[in-house]
Amino acid sequence: MRNIFSSERFPQLFGGLLALSIALVVSSAIAAQAIRTIRYTDDTLKVTGSAKRPITSDYMVWRVSVSSQQPTAQAAYQELKTHTERLQRYFQEKQIAEKEITLSAIDTNVIPEIVNNRETGNVAAYKLTQRWEIRSGDIERVSKVSQQVTELLNEGIPITSEPPQYMYTQLSKLRVEMVAEATKDAKARADAIARSTGNKIGTVRSAKTGVFQITSPNSTEVSDSGVYDTSSINKDITAVVSVEFGIER
Repeated sequence: MRNIFSSERFPQLFGGLLALSIALVVSSAIAAQAIRTIRYTDDTLKVTGSAKRPITSDYMVWRVSVSSQQPTAQAAYQELKTHTERLQRYFQEKQIAEKEITLSAIDTNVIPEIVNNRETGNVAAYKLTQRWEIRSGDIERVSKVSQQVTELLNEGIPITSEPPQYMYTQLSKLRVEMVAEATKDAKARADAIARSTGNKIGTVRSAKTGVFQITSPNSTEVSDSGVYDTSSINKDITAVVSVEFGIER
C-alpha cells in the first residue's frame, strides 16, 4: 500500500515543512547568539568604596549677646551701653582683634503691659539686645575665651554665649582627594570579588559620588543629605563612591 502522506501526493506540504524547519533552526541560532551577546554586555559589578580621614577645624564662629530691660527706652539704652562697653574692654583684655569682631545693630523689643492676663495697651518695658559675632582662625585662643566669658556674670553683665561653631576651610580640596581614595577602595573591592569568581574587572561603566559625612570622632551618625558637625574641633570626614565596572571573562 502506498503511503497516503508521501511527498509525491503532497509536495507542497513537505516543501513547506522543510522550509519551516530550516527557519526554526536559523531563528534559534540567532536568538541564542543574541542572548549570549546581551548577557556579556550586561555583565557588570557594582561596588561601593569609602575613604575616611581625621581633620582638625581651622576656623570658628562664636556669637555673644548682652541685653537690657527697663521701663523706658532711654534707660534701657544707657544700661545696654554700659554692658556693651564692658564687653568690648573684655575682648581687648583677651586680645580679640577688632577685625575678628562684627557688631550687629541693636534689637529693640517692646514688652506690653498685661493685667489679668490681658494686654492693657500700655508699655511695660523696653528690651534692647546687642549681638557680637567673632570669626577667627585662632581656634585655641578664641575657644578659651568662649569658655571664660561667663565670668562677666559675676559683674552683673547679663551675657549670653552661644556654643562656638568649628569649621574646616579646605574642604573643596580635600573632597577631590577623598573621592580619589574612595574610588581606589571601590576598585580594590571589585578586583577581590571578580578574582573569587575567576573573572577580572574591565572599564568603569558608571560612577556616583555620595554625600560627605563630617562627624565628631568615632561617631556613627549618617544622613542621606550629609552631616556637617560644627560642635567639635576634631572631626572625621568620610567619602563614599558607588562604581560600576564591566566584567571580563
